[in-house]
Parts: sequence; C-alpha cells; structure tokens
Amino acid sequence: MIKQVTVWFDSSCPLCRREIAMMRKLDRRNAIRFIDACDPTASCPVDRAEILSRFHAEEAGKLLSGAAAFAAMWRAIPLLRPLGLIAGWPPATPSFDKAYRGFLRVRPRLQRFFQ
Repeated sequence: MIKQVTVWFDSSCPLCRREIAMMRKLDRRNAIRFIDACDPTASCPVDRAEILSRFHAEEAGKLLSGAAAFAAMWRAIPLLRPLGLIAGWPPATPSFDKAYRGFLRVRPRLQRFFQ
C-alpha cells in the first residue's frame, strides 16, 4: 500500500514517543510513514530544528504543521478520521491550532511526567 501521509516526530520527546506508538497501533492499514526526525540520516523537508519544534506531516505533496498536520494524520486512521475531518474543516481549524499552540507552551512541563 502507498503511504498516504508522512509524519516527522521527535523521538527524544517522551510524549511524542507515546503518541506515535499509539498512532502506529491504530494505523492498521499502514497508511502513515513515520520518520524519526532525531535520526541524523532522516530526510527532513525543512530545517531539522523547525521539524522538532512543531509537529509536521505531508499529505498529498503538501507540507503541513501544527494542528493541520495532526488532522492529516488522524484522517489516515479510520477510527480518527472524523476528528481529522473536523480539525481540517476551515471554520474549526483556528480553534484546533490555538489548542495546539497552548499545548506547545506546556509540553516541556508535561514531558517530565512521561519520562
């Protein structure tokens, strides 16, 4: 099967590792190509520091970041597809992006709980 979405993730982040492990289990169709952005041999479409600072995905040849990247990943997983469709719906996208920016502010503190 052709991968529908490529996701770059931060394997040095305990939260990210847990979430990607869960997404891999849910991705029974193998529609997502997961790339560890911490791997120095990994190909990154933008600067590695940018990839590691914010969640990135590629869908249909388009590079997405933040909430839009999560929406693309969710759409590739049948169980999460409804959430991905809502998150990608233009009137809802700003709310999801605002929530994601809020998460980024508390992410460093949350990481301590998952180490």
